[in-house]
Amino acid sequence: MKRYLPFVIVVGVALVTLGSGTMLYRAKRPQVKNIPEGQSVPAKSDTPAHVRGNPEAAVTLEEFADFQCPPCSQFAPFAEELLREYDSRLRVVFRNFPLPAHEHAREAALAAEAAGFQGKFWEMHDTLYREQTAWSKAPNARELFESYAGTLGLNLDLFKRDMVSDKARERVDSDHALGDFLGVKVTPTLFINNRPVEPQQKNPEGLRAAINAALNEKSQS
Repeated sequence: MKRYLPFVIVVGVALVTLGSGTMLYRAKRPQVKNIPEGQSVPAKSDTPAHVRGNPEAAVTLEEFADFQCPPCSQFAPFAEELLREYDSRLRVVFRNFPLPAHEHAREAALAAEAAGFQGKFWEMHDTLYREQTAWSKAPNARELFESYAGTLGLNLDLFKRDMVSDKARERVDSDHALGDFLGVKVTPTLFINNRPVEPQQKNPEGLRAAINAALNEKSQS
């Protein structure tokens, strides 16, 4: 449990900070919706969504995240641990949801998509979270994104073009539009088999319990 304490603390602080606003939001608007079946990620390797793990896993953990969000950077390594723990029974789906308050979040999302066009989305994803404290405070974050691309062995000229391309922008905007439709307001917002994870479940024990419940439900269906 100790190794996950930073993730729990950061999420806890975020929830306390947003507490009054969240109460007001719930009073005025519906809670986060389930992901409609038509918007769920199909079990195929050529899906346009970013999938890590077994494409045909019984349980899908879907995350709407912001690369400049500290709780998201704390959650990323735990998601990898869950994949190792549940092996072929779990897959993780990443959705871009850059928040306007984070200066470099959208550009980071575009960098990840540009890397993805060269088959290195997850490598860039991991690098952006690992180096978050560096680029999030940099006056010119793009220079760092380009240096990460070079370290990952990407074609740098192509990466630079893809970062400003319509196809990268459309990928980010499509994820964000889906999040808006579902009522996503904060990051990370998590779904397990298309159902939103409640705030009180956003901890290692709660997420494992939700995954186990989804596995049990699948085995009985």
